[in-house]
Amino acid sequence: MQTTIRAILALYLAHLLTDFVFQSSHLVQQKKNGQAVGYVKHGAIHYLCAVLSAALFLPGMILSQRFQAAVIALTLVHLLIDVCKIQFAKSRPVADGAIAFVVDQVVHFITVVLAACWIERTPLATIARASLQVLREQSNRILLLLIVYVIVMFACGYLIRFVTKPLMRHIAKAKPQAPDSPPSETPAQLSNAGMYIGWLERFLVLTALLLHSPATVGLIIAAKSIARYPQFHREQFAEYFLIGTLLSICTAFVGGVVLMRVFFGNSALPQ
Repeated sequence: MQTTIRAILALYLAHLLTDFVFQSSHLVQQKKNGQAVGYVKHGAIHYLCAVLSAALFLPGMILSQRFQAAVIALTLVHLLIDVCKIQFAKSRPVADGAIAFVVDQVVHFITVVLAACWIERTPLATIARASLQVLREQSNRILLLLIVYVIVMFACGYLIRFVTKPLMRHIAKAKPQAPDSPPSETPAQLSNAGMYIGWLERFLVLTALLLHSPATVGLIIAAKSIARYPQFHREQFAEYFLIGTLLSICTAFVGGVVLMRVFFGNSALPQ
């Protein structure tokens, strides 16, 4: 059972790295344009990430023919899911949003669980009952730590961008400033800056919670607010900033609660 849980964590870490760390916007555009080279590169990255993750956390498993067959099949299924998602988004643009993103990631996670169970010949019904206790094993904590950090920093960043996309459209349609006013960021620049700031923000908040320093979260929000204060006179930007920041902090808090539950046995911060 412990090896099965570790296999799930290792393969899921490979998926997260493939989709959110090593997938560039150029690669995403190649896939959306239906270029085979985009899918080939994405599949190669997924396979290499899975093999390297297994080599680090599941020594000896990469030599197994069963593991290699499962990773190749998982890579092909991963690409098939991506093709279906892109085609569905093209036929129904409204589907290219937060709900579709969550469903897509849930489907990917289910395929990872099924692949790990097949590799270890473990019945699916036995996974949920023993998962929490196995996650607390010392050998699995580093894997879980990496997974939560990648989810909170990168995957949640994409989710927040989908949620705040309507607000970004309102900013783009907002009345232009007077000629004598200082130039402001375009929606694209604002979105990119928010993405990078969000990565750092969620990393710092999550780390502060793990270090039992919740007061640091207030300092982070204050520093971010001061930096953006000159733009608060724009109502659309203020709404975008507030919703994006609250979503970012909430996702970091959820990740912190999960890690504290696993690492310390409870999710309570010290008084």
